[in-house]
Amino acid sequence: MKFIVNLLSRFATRRPLVVLLSVVAVTMVFGALSSQAVITDGNDGFAPDAPELLADSEIGELFGNGSSASTLQVVISSEDGDVVTADGLAAVTTIQRVIEQSDLASQLIGQADQPPIISYLLPVQQAVLGDQAPAPTSDAEVKSTYLAAIEQLPPEVSGIAEQLLSDDRDMSAATAGKGLLLVFIDAPDFDETLADGEVATSLNDFDTFTDLEGEVAQAIRDAALPGGFTAEPFSIELIFGTGDEFQSEVGRLFGVAALIIVFILMFVYWVVPNGRRLVGLRRTGADTLLTMTAIFMAIAWMNGIGVILGPKYLGWIDDFGPMSQIIPILLIGLGVDYAIHLTTRYREEVGRGADVAAGMGRAIHTVGVALILATVTTAVGFLTNLVSPIPALKDFGILAAVGIGASFVIMLTFVASFRILLDRRAEAKGVLPRQSLGETKDRILPKLIGRTSILAERFAWQTVAASVLLGVLGVFGVLQLKAEFSVTDFVPRPNPLLSTFDTLLDDFGGGFGETTRVLIKGDVDTSEAHNAIVEAIDALRTTENVLQFGENPAAESPVSILATIGDSTSEQYVPAAGAAAQSAGVLEDGSVAPGADVGALYDALVAADESQASTVFHSDGSGGYDAILISVTTQAGESGAAQLSDDMRTALAPLTDLGLSAVATSTEIINDVVITAMSDSQLSSLVITVLAAATLLVINFFVESRRPFLGLITIFPVALVMLWAFGLMPVFGLAFGPVTATVSALAIGIGVPYMIHITHRFQEDRIRLDSSEEAIRSTTTNTGGALAGSAFTTIAGFGILMTASLVPFQQLGLVTAYTILLALIGAVVVLPSMLVLWDRWHRKRGDMPVDPESRFNE
Repeated sequence: MKFIVNLLSRFATRRPLVVLLSVVAVTMVFGALSSQAVITDGNDGFAPDAPELLADSEIGELFGNGSSASTLQVVISSEDGDVVTADGLAAVTTIQRVIEQSDLASQLIGQADQPPIISYLLPVQQAVLGDQAPAPTSDAEVKSTYLAAIEQLPPEVSGIAEQLLSDDRDMSAATAGKGLLLVFIDAPDFDETLADGEVATSLNDFDTFTDLEGEVAQAIRDAALPGGFTAEPFSIELIFGTGDEFQSEVGRLFGVAALIIVFILMFVYWVVPNGRRLVGLRRTGADTLLTMTAIFMAIAWMNGIGVILGPKYLGWIDDFGPMSQIIPILLIGLGVDYAIHLTTRYREEVGRGADVAAGMGRAIHTVGVALILATVTTAVGFLTNLVSPIPALKDFGILAAVGIGASFVIMLTFVASFRILLDRRAEAKGVLPRQSLGETKDRILPKLIGRTSILAERFAWQTVAASVLLGVLGVFGVLQLKAEFSVTDFVPRPNPLLSTFDTLLDDFGGGFGETTRVLIKGDVDTSEAHNAIVEAIDALRTTENVLQFGENPAAESPVSILATIGDSTSEQYVPAAGAAAQSAGVLEDGSVAPGADVGALYDALVAADESQASTVFHSDGSGGYDAILISVTTQAGESGAAQLSDDMRTALAPLTDLGLSAVATSTEIINDVVITAMSDSQLSSLVITVLAAATLLVINFFVESRRPFLGLITIFPVALVMLWAFGLMPVFGLAFGPVTATVSALAIGIGVPYMIHITHRFQEDRIRLDSSEEAIRSTTTNTGGALAGSAFTTIAGFGILMTASLVPFQQLGLVTAYTILLALIGAVVVLPSMLVLWDRWHRKRGDMPVDPESRFNE
């Protein structure tokens, strides 16, 4: 470490112009690479490498995206609390007309037994269209028509109609507070000419599709419905088609954070040479601008290196996701720490009479060792995310470590060399304000922080004991933490779609937008495998949160296709399929005779209806079948995903007992896997983070001053800060999620540098001053004051996240802000007390706490 610092010091002080131009050239290269960065807004990066995720990926490879349909769900509500009325029928008719006259009309999906638009009043509409009843004109007629029609429908159809009414429904009286209208839209291959004559790009283009679907959704909201009626559309595509909003939100937060930190830096750097305010403003502005420029350069380095590490080159990380996009804000907060310490120490050295080059060399030599150690421990803190099962957190840790390293290099080269070039001119002219630059202790912030030393001087044991007690309380808080992760976490607020989403969850059991898919792999075209599928489907009849249509589960499978086109009583019966079913000895429940040629049966089903069968059967390319997909409509939501996963695993036991692979997956199940993975790795990540940082500090202080125990003393307040930070999360109503899981890394990343600066400065001051009390007073005043300035700028940078419209960003802003404050308290209150006790213990033994021959006396 010392070698690196000496090397950087030598380059910056002897060849400042060369160093400056070299750093600028490297920045331009990384800046050019940054333009190749691919930014994503989805939640895929939060899914760990679990069977459910792998199954989801394989389904995409074998069966495409699993479905070519997008289901637009429209929640129709009435202020009167009943939608099964004449006004309700008028509202449904109006909404259907809006949809049929929209640009997506040609993409509506309909079949013989399923119209493209299905409303909760479908029984009434079908009765009128079939001349089974006259068009109702009153509420009573609508209800009587509904009840009469529902009685005539097959159980599976009446089951659908019932599910389209909210949970407060009374089927005997035909009343419900809300109703659903479903619109089935063909998402891909949309190359139709629109009304304005332009040709749309393929709807495989997510943005194009969401734009068009969004227009329809807005038209539905604006439709002239009967008084008291409202219509709120919802679809997964709509809620996640807000990429532009996400990007603009990140940009806004970054800009505001930078602006706030500029003002705080002006306060921290403020100096008035001999009362000359204009000169002071110019110097303060130069230091502020230099710091912010260095931070922007570090961000460019991080982005450029991220591209090199990404899929286009090395493939070590994924594209920049939501977590990665907040790292620039993090670097603004953390990067200023290096600049403040370097600048403050440089001013102090110049104020003592050193020339510009020597002063900067001394500043780099003293502060630089602490900074490089802080950089390494901070990077290690973030890199402990590599043990996380969440890919997004791994990438976040890598990129954050890269950004921190870049900040260190740039601050000790670019900032140092630029400041040398500027001050050499002033020094040559004899106008360098040495006295004003050295008046650190007379500034307000150092004075205030310096007064905290009284706790270490007079109440050291009591301070440490109280801190440990709070740490114990923090352990209790950690035990109260709950892991949570929602598919809507990264959706900007406020968003009316989220309210509609909650309505679907609360009043419709999740609605019809949740599909759980089962991927079955292996020798699936045997009679044993087919009959096991029949047995599994039968088990789904009694599985909680599986939507039932009459007595049958809402599932698309070989059994459902066989019942549709292979049963002679079906309206869609295909004779060739029926003949194959008869040859296979298909029974009433869909099972086949032992030893039946199931491959031939599946061939017949595929030939009879290739479009439908292709979503269920996958050919192995040699005349057989190696995978089957079962799509089940479920209503577990995120709260019931874990139980549904367990229940599905039980239902699929007949298949796994045969040695087949059968995995149930859905967005909700994958989210539950994320939560479980985070919970399981929480403790291990915490322990690894602390041990890694502690090991580095122990080794450093052993090599540096033969005081390895000083490393444990330095890391102990950081461990307390982590416990305090986690313990406060339940107090603020925060859960353990992908974003708040970074608290341990942040506590290490922010806390360790703070502690290192205090410990190093105390060793230096202890040699220079006569007593530990004087030394700790000097340390808290000088280094503590710089830490406070750094802390307040970092808090401001992260605190702006609390104004974000994204809940995870709000949580990150709050958690980081109070973690930084706790780290500052640990550095200027707890650690000084421990250092004083450590010094007194050595003095009682007759030892010198700090070797006078060490580098601190150079």
